[in-house]
Amino acid sequence: MKKTLLTLGLLATAWSVNAADPELAKAIIKEKCQLCHGSEGEASSAIYPRLAGQNYRYLVKQLKNFRDGKRKSDTMNEMTKGLLDEEIEALAKYFSAKPALSHRIRDKGFFAVGEYLYKKGNKYSGIPACKSCHGEFGEGSEDLPRLAGQHKRYVADQLHAFGERVRTNDNTIMHTIANKLTELEIEALALYVSGIKVEAPQASKEPEQQQL
Repeated sequence: MKKTLLTLGLLATAWSVNAADPELAKAIIKEKCQLCHGSEGEASSAIYPRLAGQNYRYLVKQLKNFRDGKRKSDTMNEMTKGLLDEEIEALAKYFSAKPALSHRIRDKGFFAVGEYLYKKGNKYSGIPACKSCHGEFGEGSEDLPRLAGQHKRYVADQLHAFGERVRTNDNTIMHTIANKLTELEIEALALYVSGIKVEAPQASKEPEQQQL
């Protein structure tokens, strides 16, 4: 009987923590995130990444990397300092469930240059097709970011950071690609991915809860 009650108690605790996740995330967002990233992850400026619709596991990893100093950013290192794993997971769950956004593209010709590079690469300079890792529609994967709809400015800044090895995490493969890109290619790729429309896939990719 005691064992049954203990099991039921653990299940109730796990349920209450899980049910509180959205409110926990909202409280942290209000305190730490919304000024730059917006309350729904839409980002308040093109220099900040859109988090809405981003892949769950990728968000968890990046937030932990910021917290643990593996990815350097004075602002983000400070904002994530002291966050518990469950708080990070609540934030990732919240933002990943938001609708993915995209930008309206006016320069169709330049967009087509980016589309060609994204889908076929540049065999003359040894640049592989971006879709081979980030997906046909920029949806990414559990461990790679969704690029579709991301701000053009942010994508271009990250490609420069990878090329110059300023980005301090996930740079092994990306450096070998980004340091070969010309300024035109960076801008074209950034424009292209900013206009891709894709449904947010992430809520279903959240790791299953351990059964107690």
